[in-house]
Amino acid sequence: MAEANVSSDATVRLRVDGLAKSYGTGDKAKVVIEDLTFTVNAGEMVCIVGPSGVGKTTLLKCLAGLQPATRGQASIDGRTISGPPPEMALVFQDYNRSLMPWLTVRKNLMLPLRHLRLPAAEAKERCDSALEAVGLSHAEHQYPWQLSGGMQQRVAIARALAYRPEILIMDEPFASVDAQTRFDLEDLCLKIRQDFGMTILVVTHDIDEAVYLSDRVVVLGSKPAKVLKIVDVDLPAPRDQITTRSLPEFARQRTDVLSLIKRPA
Repeated sequence: MAEANVSSDATVRLRVDGLAKSYGTGDKAKVVIEDLTFTVNAGEMVCIVGPSGVGKTTLLKCLAGLQPATRGQASIDGRTISGPPPEMALVFQDYNRSLMPWLTVRKNLMLPLRHLRLPAAEAKERCDSALEAVGLSHAEHQYPWQLSGGMQQRVAIARALAYRPEILIMDEPFASVDAQTRFDLEDLCLKIRQDFGMTILVVTHDIDEAVYLSDRVVVLGSKPAKVLKIVDVDLPAPRDQITTRSLPEFARQRTDVLSLIKRPA
């Protein structure tokens, strides 16, 4: 197994230890991911990258408690994840399916708060704060279908923020928008991490995005998927779409990550 750069227990929020997932049984079992080990520290931004079909979304579902691991485990603060963790929220790639088109933006944000049984004033404050954080206070009474793709994804992010998660997991969150909107949403993601102090894990196919956003990049490869390497990203803060992407160190690190993904199995 590749060196996994396991971090100090004092700062680890999310731990993946020997995680494996297969479908089916016996000789017909299909092993998708195998013996994955890595950690995500409190307040850290980590991106997971790898070739298409390597098992990134399967890993995410295990981390979110949406399906059980076959072997190994994932844990938050030392507690094994056996179902959706209450301190975690997810943002999916397909915002069209995750938002309710018959509900206004505000009502979409209110929907997951119902089971928390919050006082009305607190629920309103959470929605107000989340909408302000993503720059959509002016759109609270509009419907998703009246908004651009980038604005719809901002609504999906705001809905997660209203839940006040400690850990935010995002699955290809900006893949369905144009390049300029993608840059804006990447910067929003960095702002959210700074303003809310969240621990954020992002699954992405975009190598440049992973290097731009991350403190560390977990590179998956092979089939079944394994951790090839964990790349520490040491770029200056605050990061900027023009300045950061122009740095020689940015180019070097994106080349390092891409070389790992393109390396023959």
